[in-house]
Amino acid sequence: MATTTSSATAAYAAYDRTTSRWGRITMTMGLLLSLAGPAYLLFFSGLDIPLSTVVTAYLAVAAVFAVLAIVEPLTYFPVLGPAAMYQAFMIGNIANKLLPSAIVAQAAIDAKPGTRRSELAAVMAICGAAVVHIFSLLIFVGILGTWLVSIVPASITEVAQLYIFPAIIGAVIVQLAAYVKQPRITIIALAVGAVVQLLLVPVLGPTFRNFATAVVVLLTMVLAWVLRNRSTQHAGPGDEALQ
Repeated sequence: MATTTSSATAAYAAYDRTTSRWGRITMTMGLLLSLAGPAYLLFFSGLDIPLSTVVTAYLAVAAVFAVLAIVEPLTYFPVLGPAAMYQAFMIGNIANKLLPSAIVAQAAIDAKPGTRRSELAAVMAICGAAVVHIFSLLIFVGILGTWLVSIVPASITEVAQLYIFPAIIGAVIVQLAAYVKQPRITIIALAVGAVVQLLLVPVLGPTFRNFATAVVVLLTMVLAWVLRNRSTQHAGPGDEALQ
């Protein structure tokens, strides 16, 4: 048994090194490719865009998304693990597609959060979600897209656009609460979210709304840590065997 556990630990360490190395390489390549188009327009297209305009546009976008760039990795990492994080941020649609897929896969095999089994389950789930997404786009958008849009009544389209995202996120929250099985943290998160959205946002106005998600996440983390059950001991990420 000790030999098996040692072999599994060594194999996982090699897997972690490989995914971390290629994950960084892939993310760097994706970043360079995503910047290639804007860089070409800025330096070689003759548009003569002033640097001040570029800086102003960057600051305007950063004011909205810079907080999410910090909050989202902190939020997703405990569920996805390092390897799946590289996948998720390359693919996108994390909250409404990849995260639910990972949670369902982990719940199906009863993998505890933060363990090796849960991380591997997240990787496999994201691979499956990406394949399903590609084929769905090919069939329902690439081949049947125009025809499907033409036969769907406008009233249904309007209702879908209004409610489909809250429905997906609501289902994710319920699934995540059932998965982590931490009633105290769930209650804290719901209470903090309600206070921020129903009290602070209306009082402090639109400016605060841009940072509401970050405030909810950070307050929930702090309160969950301060109000945690100190008598419960949790296993660390490396304490669960790969079986």
